[in-house]
Amino acid sequence: MSATHNPAPTVMATAVAAFPNIAEVQVKLAEAGYIADPHIAGVVSLAAQLGKPLLAEGPAGTGKTELAKAIARSLNARLIRLQCYEGLDESRALYEWDYRKQLLRIQAVRQEEAGDWNAIEDDIFGEEYLLHRPLLEAIQAEDDVVLLIDEVDRLDIETEALLLEILSDFQVSIPELGTVHARQHPLVVLTSNNSRDLSEALKRRCLFMHVGYPTVDREREIILTAVPGITENLAEQIARIVRTLRDLNLKKSPSVSETIDWARVLVLQGKTDVTTDTVIEHLSVLLKHQSDIEKATEELTGA
Repeated sequence: MSATHNPAPTVMATAVAAFPNIAEVQVKLAEAGYIADPHIAGVVSLAAQLGKPLLAEGPAGTGKTELAKAIARSLNARLIRLQCYEGLDESRALYEWDYRKQLLRIQAVRQEEAGDWNAIEDDIFGEEYLLHRPLLEAIQAEDDVVLLIDEVDRLDIETEALLLEILSDFQVSIPELGTVHARQHPLVVLTSNNSRDLSEALKRRCLFMHVGYPTVDREREIILTAVPGITENLAEQIARIVRTLRDLNLKKSPSVSETIDWARVLVLQGKTDVTTDTVIEHLSVLLKHQSDIEKATEELTGA
């Protein structure tokens, strides 16, 4: 069958206009509820200007997924998310044929006694029988789209290879239908918790950015933005205590979202200062392993 041809795709104009430089990215993301440091803002700006996928790698809980969501909000773009997991295959990531609909069509044709199989095959492998999964949906979208490929390091190496055509040429090859080209380049954000090394082929197609835990100052600003009614003094105390906990080499350090949860708890309880007893009482909000809670308690009490 002949390939599907679309006009040459262009970089998403909205992203180019909205993210011309670091300062503008920081402003736009802050308006969307995300406090970006200059490094993050700089890479986002370059990704928008170049039309390159952005690979954000770092520990779990540092705000990589939230960054993609904030980019979509700041651009007023639709977020299409592919949540990666072990065993994810082409039929869930790219596309699959609607076999039930195809079977019904074959049965209908047979009842009409039109037995030309070649004509039937051409018919049932048309676009109306194609089920769009996140990757295909993103490149065929006519509206502004941010494509989030979340936790790409959880994919099998073989499945990771499916992404290469999308990320380099923004197209999908469908054997029965031809090559489907993107109408425009979606802004693509991949996240990785670095649970395994990604292939060099995948990394070459992306702009790389490490997203670590925020500094005390940046986390204080995040808390102030995310938690209505909190004082600067309390936000400062929370940020410093969480930094201390992260320095303990725990099994799982507190994530930014867990820091925000704790800040909300303290505001709900009317706390204006944080004591050692308060921290110990609330460790289960910040830490999710009993061994970490015991270790942090020992450090805090000097036991």
